[in-house]
Amino acid sequence: MNSGKVIIFSAPSGAGKTTLVKYLLAQALNLEFSVSACSRKKRANEEDGKDYFFMSKESFREKIKNDEFLEWEEVYDGNYYGTLKSEIERIWAEGKHVIFDVDVVGGLNLKKYFGNKALAIYVDAPSIEILEKRLRSRETETEETIKKRIGKAVEEIKYKKDFDLVIVNDDLEEAKKEALDNVKTYLSLS
Repeated sequence: MNSGKVIIFSAPSGAGKTTLVKYLLAQALNLEFSVSACSRKKRANEEDGKDYFFMSKESFREKIKNDEFLEWEEVYDGNYYGTLKSEIERIWAEGKHVIFDVDVVGGLNLKKYFGNKALAIYVDAPSIEILEKRLRSRETETEETIKKRIGKAVEEIKYKKDFDLVIVNDDLEEAKKEALDNVKTYLSLS
């Protein structure tokens, strides 16, 4: 694969990683979002090729068999998520750096794959209670989904020590500043 740097944002659902990634993409950092692939159903506000590459489970499994993913995993009852090699190649061919918004296991797999070409950032909520409150305020989750996501978050928190940096998203403006400063330093733009 060609060469560029990668920035990996991982966090439990509701910690604010997507908000931080969107903020960084709006800055002049020469970053491009790596669109993940998934086999779950598209939500009403999502767009294929922008939010995810939506595909059937069969199609996803076929791509696994053909070694088309950098990393992939099966999460939440048979739904697959993964990073297509072709997506990274496309971004690097454009001379840009890749920014990822992935769950914790995916983030650690990407960090392992890219080694010193990667800055892996774990976004933490101030507490599990606040995380749950944020998930509820989205009004897109069922009670069952919230319980699942909180259970997963409790497990994911154990891995934050394996990331290069932990940003506690207690105050969004502070978290944005911390993310921007660290990414600029990593990309040698400061």
